[in-house]
Amino acid sequence: MDFKMNEKGFETTVEYGTLKISGDAEYGFRPFQLLVSSVAVCSGGVLRKVLERMRLPYENIEVTAKVTRDENEANRVSDIHLHFVIKGNELPHEKVEKALVVTRKNCSMVQSVKDSINITESFEIQA
Repeated sequence: MDFKMNEKGFETTVEYGTLKISGDAEYGFRPFQLLVSSVAVCSGGVLRKVLERMRLPYENIEVTAKVTRDENEANRVSDIHLHFVIKGNELPHEKVEKALVVTRKNCSMVQSVKDSINITESFEIQA
């Protein structure tokens, strides 16, 4: 990926389009938003595949990310808590729990940052 500086930040062009990145949310995505989005969406996508392989029927998955930043260390992201809301009838709690363990092991973004960011997960099942 190539990033070019503009007057308010940086941008890059990828297959889907132009990605604008800036420390000011008025001019683009903030870097921490991209980091958190990568972890959350990668986890959600892997969970989707795992549930399908386990033949667990679901209608929808929503992910909420709660972020903690450490002001004493350059405001770095220190913790990300992912809460999954999985909509589906008759989803066994134990099997969804197992699916999340497999998800964590197979999400490349979680595996990339797990030694520097504390990542935790929780879930709820909605009928």
